[in-house]
Amino acid sequence: MKKSTIIISVLIILGAFVLTSAAFTVDQTQQAIVIQLGRPVSDKLGPGLHFKLPLVQNVVFFDARILDFDAKPEEITTTDKKYMNVDSYTKWRITDPLTFYTKVRTIQGARARLDDIVRSQLRVALGRYTLIEVVSHKRQEIMDAVTKRSRELLLPYGIEVLDVRIKRTDLPAENARSIYGRMKAERERQAKQYRSEGQEASAKIKANADKERAIILADAGKQAEIIRGEGDAQATKVYAEALGQNPEFYDFTRSLDAYKRGFEKNTRFILTPKSPFLKHLQ
Repeated sequence: MKKSTIIISVLIILGAFVLTSAAFTVDQTQQAIVIQLGRPVSDKLGPGLHFKLPLVQNVVFFDARILDFDAKPEEITTTDKKYMNVDSYTKWRITDPLTFYTKVRTIQGARARLDDIVRSQLRVALGRYTLIEVVSHKRQEIMDAVTKRSRELLLPYGIEVLDVRIKRTDLPAENARSIYGRMKAERERQAKQYRSEGQEASAKIKANADKERAIILADAGKQAEIIRGEGDAQATKVYAEALGQNPEFYDFTRSLDAYKRGFEKNTRFILTPKSPFLKHLQ
């Protein structure tokens, strides 16, 4: 009785060992393949419970999430022979674990392959453009081209490149001084151009204002002369009508005006008693 109990216990322990050795789980963030004697014997295994042969087969797990590869800064030459230090990064993931294991084995091997291919594609793409194009309006076009070409080259390794981006571009010190000097000269040239255009516009505005002022003054002078002429004509007409109605009274009022204007400032006159100027005072 005791012997049978021992045998049953041993069998239970062996069964538990075999079961625990044969069963394994794959997390939601992982994917796996089964390796037997160094060779893959299964396709990609997704999340869940799976089984393998104990002691004969092993399980290799791979990350199923999107991974980042931060490359070291590299000096690249543009088409206008300018040098710049480019710091880039790549977002990628493992799409085919079996191919990935066969071609690159580990994450470190994948990073080495990414470094080679993405760097070479960056050098090729950036070498087709000028420095100004790279740092301004052509960057998105360049990054799209690098991403597309890198994805095509890395797909046979079970790797999908999702995005390649430039984090930062720096100029070497000697190039930076040269570029800044040209930028300063260009800004000064534009400033001189804007200043000369402003002075030209100012001169045109002043000339138009002077012209309009001269026209307005001329029209005003003309109108004033017309009004003054009309007033003189009206006055002459009034005087003529007054003289025609009573010449003696008109002569008397004119003489009174002359006396008033002549004697108002203590003026001295030398006149004879029979002077016509004194005829109304006699």
